[in-house]
Amino acid sequence: MSSRILIVGAAWVGDAVLSQPLLATLAARTPQPEIHILAPAFTQGVLARMPAVTRIIDSPFKHGELGLLTRWRLGRFLSQQQYSQAIVLPNSFKSALVPYFASIPLRTGMVGEWRKGLLNDARVLNKTTLPLMVERFASLALAADAPLARPVPPPQLVVEPAAQALALRRLNLSTQQPIAALCPGAEYGTAKRWPARHFATLARTWLAQGFQIWLMGSPKDSPVAQAVMDGLVGPIHNLCGKTSLAEAVDLMALSQRVVSNDSGLMHVAAALNRPLVAVFGSSSPEFTPPLSNQAHVVRLGLPCSPCFQRECPLGHLNCLEQLTPEHVLQVWT
Repeated sequence: MSSRILIVGAAWVGDAVLSQPLLATLAARTPQPEIHILAPAFTQGVLARMPAVTRIIDSPFKHGELGLLTRWRLGRFLSQQQYSQAIVLPNSFKSALVPYFASIPLRTGMVGEWRKGLLNDARVLNKTTLPLMVERFASLALAADAPLARPVPPPQLVVEPAAQALALRRLNLSTQQPIAALCPGAEYGTAKRWPARHFATLARTWLAQGFQIWLMGSPKDSPVAQAVMDGLVGPIHNLCGKTSLAEAVDLMALSQRVVSNDSGLMHVAAALNRPLVAVFGSSSPEFTPPLSNQAHVVRLGLPCSPCFQRECPLGHLNCLEQLTPEHVLQVWT
């Protein structure tokens, strides 16, 4: 019988995408292990598009929730699965509790937040040798003293053709015209969101060139998507909140170009190898860039950025306001 490995999955969609090379490395082992992922519901759509994943286990915890008794109960339940190893991706104390309560014999993760006693394969992170998050995740698939082969293969997602066709029919979408997917949201905060009027300028330009526009995101992104649409005429569709994350993966795979803020969907587009422009303002592409040779990063690099704040601390958001649509359009000229 093959071994089983429990992954305590990342807490954000983009980070979940960046964990795919780790999963692929584990799946390439001989013998091939079963890979189970304990993951929050909002990341499960991308995990479902990773063939290495055997089982997805729903994590009932909200961001920041300790839920000590619930974690103990979940750990005791998972102890019946007889996992040979757990790999904990988040660096928090609470994320290491379930594998500890499950008495998994090998518990691997980076040292962080007073949790060294919960991990018996605790790795000390060297940010110089592992500058990228994808590298940090991938290194956890290896023995502590094993060198990481570079470059780490970029994340890859697969498409489910039947689900893709069903989503097209359900949403009454056509592929007869070329598709430009715009992702105007960013869960982290407004300091990551390129202004709606800049997205609208792109949409207007590409509608005139014969493209159709698909605005993609979560239900929270629907108002900003509607602001992009206001006053525009042509085949433009606000799909925010109308698709599951897995459907968004399948549909984005049909696009000829994507423009996205630094968000989970940016990493989805890169993992699908779509022609992509990623707009960076308050954050930096030095840690979690879109990993694809089809991806282009645009940023101004102002002295005040990256600040890594949810809201602009200076109140002007110049790093995105002054990044004009022409910066994006010139990528395709």
